[in-house]
Amino acid sequence: MGREFLDVFEEWASSYDEAVAGEDPQYRDVFDKYDTILDTVANVAEGNVLEFGVGTGNLSEKLVQKNLQVFGIEPSNPMREIAQEKFPELSIEEGDFLNFPIPATEINSIVSTYAFHHLKDEEKEQAIQKFHDVLVPNGKVIFADTVYETEKTKQDIHEEAKTKGYTDLLHDLQTEYYPLLEDLRAMFERSGFRFEAKQLNKFVWLFVAEKQ
Repeated sequence: MGREFLDVFEEWASSYDEAVAGEDPQYRDVFDKYDTILDTVANVAEGNVLEFGVGTGNLSEKLVQKNLQVFGIEPSNPMREIAQEKFPELSIEEGDFLNFPIPATEINSIVSTYAFHHLKDEEKEQAIQKFHDVLVPNGKVIFADTVYETEKTKQDIHEEAKTKGYTDLLHDLQTEYYPLLEDLRAMFERSGFRFEAKQLNKFVWLFVAEKQ
């Protein structure tokens, strides 16, 4: 359920904000337009928002600035501590995409950035069904994450990382569970969502799935 990557994030917590700022050349393209990507997700969200993978709270901040009620879910203790220190008023609970406390109020939007790829495909399917169960009618899942448009796109990106000597990036691409776009679309449609997607940078796509 993605928790096999917790050690990585607990080591990364203290330097995560520097990484997303583009200071690591291996991940510069992954985090290209990072602030705009967060704004894009926040601008689609509305009502009461359930956020998965709060991390250091960068997306949470933008949601709160929109006067949205945010219920945060984050499995990493160090990440939660940093986010809570930055935003003491934020509600953040321990949990993940598959095991999380459900707020005692209706949920209009479910959001996440740079996190859904931690789940294997069968876990993604389980999580998507949970999203459908939690959301109000016409509620939306609004995620931004690395997605491959085609199998060829995947191979090209891997080959470029290899050619550039980006060993850390290549390891991530080969060991995490980045989906193909059409596979992701099929998962959401099977659970009763209408799915739309838009590419935001070389790696990251915005996908919005509306509960039907």
